[in-house]
Amino acid sequence: MNANVSSLSHLEPLPSLLQIYSPSGREGEAVAFLVEWMRGAGFQAYVDAAGNAVGVLDGGPQPDGSPPREVVLLGHIDTVQGFIPVALRQGRLYGRGAVDAKGPLAAFAVAAARVGARPGWRIVVVGAVEEESATSKGARQAARDFHPTFAVIGEPSQWNRITLGYKGRLLLDYRYTRSLSHRAGPDIGACEHAVAYWNSVAAWSASFNEGRERLFDRLLPSLRRFHSHDDGFSEVAEMTLGFRLPPDLTPAVLEERLQELNRGAELRFYGGEQAYRCRRDTPLVRAFLAAIRAQGERPNFVLKTGTSDMNVVGPVWQCPLLAYGPGDSRLDHTPEEHVLAEEWRRGVDVLAHALSELTGSGL
Repeated sequence: MNANVSSLSHLEPLPSLLQIYSPSGREGEAVAFLVEWMRGAGFQAYVDAAGNAVGVLDGGPQPDGSPPREVVLLGHIDTVQGFIPVALRQGRLYGRGAVDAKGPLAAFAVAAARVGARPGWRIVVVGAVEEESATSKGARQAARDFHPTFAVIGEPSQWNRITLGYKGRLLLDYRYTRSLSHRAGPDIGACEHAVAYWNSVAAWSASFNEGRERLFDRLLPSLRRFHSHDDGFSEVAEMTLGFRLPPDLTPAVLEERLQELNRGAELRFYGGEQAYRCRRDTPLVRAFLAAIRAQGERPNFVLKTGTSDMNVVGPVWQCPLLAYGPGDSRLDHTPEEHVLAEEWRRGVDVLAHALSELTGSGL
């Protein structure tokens, strides 16, 4: 590890976690490291059936003998592809996942350890696998295993902002196949068919968006991949389209419309998630507002145009929910991904303050 990074003991376990490359599907080493770190910090820690890192601070039953209430801090330990050498430069900690989202996950673990086990509460930290893929395998396991009173999703919002919603998602693989014919003839080629389909999708999306000013309320289509080939007898055009959905458009309804626009291609839909928006008038939101103000900053709210594990667990848990984490989301997935060390530290302070308030322990 870079010498500068190894000396940042006050930022652990983040530098060590960044050093372990863990793209979706290859999270095992990072999970094992985080489990061991949490055990050393006083958690009951284990690897669950999905491969998630789970740490529990169990304060025992409530005063009336009923089971403890749960606060679940759900982060993700996987990243997108592309290792970034871990280094500290001018107060910026570089590494894949520093922002999205090992930074927020490590902040969860440190803040929970600082607060410790509280009577009548179970504080659960989850480092979920496969958030960056369309499976959300780790979040789906957590949705089954826990029944929280409050839940926080670990995603970068900047340390003084609270995320209250994410757009929905739908992915589409398109494949058009036709017999080859002479290029000088009147037949429309596979590539032209594919382009025509994309143009019709873009035009319908523009019509859908008329009068919708906010990005959160708009349908956002994107052409993610285009490829064509032939074998001398037939030609094939393939595309992958992505859609970010507003709250009033479900994946099922969009699928139906995309099928209506189709002209003979094979369509495969996957990764569908409904948009999710959290309430602002909850004890959880109030605790985070107070925690940010305690740091001398004015808090703000944000709605994200991407998706997260909030879309998976929110409809299941039906509890007060928000997303929070230090880091600038504009650096997600970029070659320059980094988090300001001071911002990460302040994020930990906010999380610890909010957890203390929620569990009734004070500061």
